[in-house]
Amino acid sequence: MLKRYQTLCSGLVGTADALIIVSAWPAAYWLRFYVPVFAVTKGLPDFSAYLSLTPLVAVVWLAVFTGMRVYSFGGRLAPVREMLLVLKAHGLALLLFMSLTYMFDQYQHSRLVTMYFGVLAGTALVLGRLMVRGGFRFLHTRGINVRRVLVVGEGPSAESVISRLDEFPEIGLNVIGVATHPDSTLSQVGRKQVLGSFGEITQIVEQHRVEEVLIALPSSQQSEVAQLLEELKDETLDVRLIPDVHAYVTLGCDVEDFDGVPVLRINDSPLFVWRAAAKRCTDVLVAAVALLVFFPLMLLIGILVKTTSRGPMLYRQERMGLDGRTFMMLKFRSMKIDAESRTGAVWAQQSDDRKTLLGAFLRKTSLDELPQLWNVLRGEMSLVGPRPERPVFVKQFRKEIPHYMLRHKVKAGITGWAQVNGWRGNTSLNRRVECDLYYIQNWSYLLDLKILSLTIWKGFVNKNAY
Repeated sequence: MLKRYQTLCSGLVGTADALIIVSAWPAAYWLRFYVPVFAVTKGLPDFSAYLSLTPLVAVVWLAVFTGMRVYSFGGRLAPVREMLLVLKAHGLALLLFMSLTYMFDQYQHSRLVTMYFGVLAGTALVLGRLMVRGGFRFLHTRGINVRRVLVVGEGPSAESVISRLDEFPEIGLNVIGVATHPDSTLSQVGRKQVLGSFGEITQIVEQHRVEEVLIALPSSQQSEVAQLLEELKDETLDVRLIPDVHAYVTLGCDVEDFDGVPVLRINDSPLFVWRAAAKRCTDVLVAAVALLVFFPLMLLIGILVKTTSRGPMLYRQERMGLDGRTFMMLKFRSMKIDAESRTGAVWAQQSDDRKTLLGAFLRKTSLDELPQLWNVLRGEMSLVGPRPERPVFVKQFRKEIPHYMLRHKVKAGITGWAQVNGWRGNTSLNRRVECDLYYIQNWSYLLDLKILSLTIWKGFVNKNAY
């Protein structure tokens, strides 16, 4: 349904991006040295040295934009989401470019040129997309190159697709009406007039000059699909099937081609291949460095734990992680030994007499979590992700909280979106799960960096950590 729009839009936007990038770099040079807002103190550098960097600029931006799926518009029709992704990709490409040029002496250049380039290119990239969208919208709202669409069905799937097509006229698909089941008494579906029933579909197609049919039947009417396809098999129009999976989709869905067999993926993890590899490399590097940096502190904490109370330094507790697999999570022991011998598995409370004096301080400052860097290094956890829970609680929560188990579509983390937003400790589980699902739905490398930065910025001390 979106292939024509995506192909055309990708081509136009990709061409515009390439022109913007290769033009903005020399323009930044000109602004810096010929419109000197800041004084030029080291003389005028050779323009050819900057011009020679243009191929590198083009390659870096193309690679980053392609890797971050900037030119895949299907799941990102809202302008704000698209512009935010463009700016994120532009920022990441700029950081990569600065890192590459810093590594080579022959590529040293003015930092102000890079700053000008970042602002110029970022602004132009956003404006270019808005112009392309505006151009499509202008043409299509005036009926130029618009395809006439008939929606067949009723219920959430039909109403949802009608709503989205009305919301984004730049796609160029105009819903002229709906065909419903013969037993239906509806006169409108999604504010579109019902033109007839399934049995009259060929007449509706001919009478209203339909160019595309979208079959969006509720699950109770799926048996009608074969008959509808039989009726339409000799028509020269495009037919699309929209499955009724709204009740089952939380993280999103996608269609893949398995040797000619269409497969609908529901609630799939966003971390695959290169994304997973990039996240894992960051986990290993940061965890290894952090273990070296914090080793003296961890050694001191271990000695204090051992000498101030009876029992081991470390506490191993079974937690559930990626795909529901369990692992032994490490923490500095903060409670008395056999703390749950009388109570069984319970959450820690603010005034919990099971905590040791040192343990209360460690939990309040989150220092008891430091050994989990070893879990990250082993690949059992990640730096960022939903906090892992004990299997005994998971068994309870999965029955009480909708979509709770979807948190396990990514690795558990030391910190996460819920934690930096204050939902930790004995706080609302529903809000915590909402944050976890938001993180999975909107995962990006930059979101991970943002969460890590917020964790450091806000510190490890939290009123709900006990």
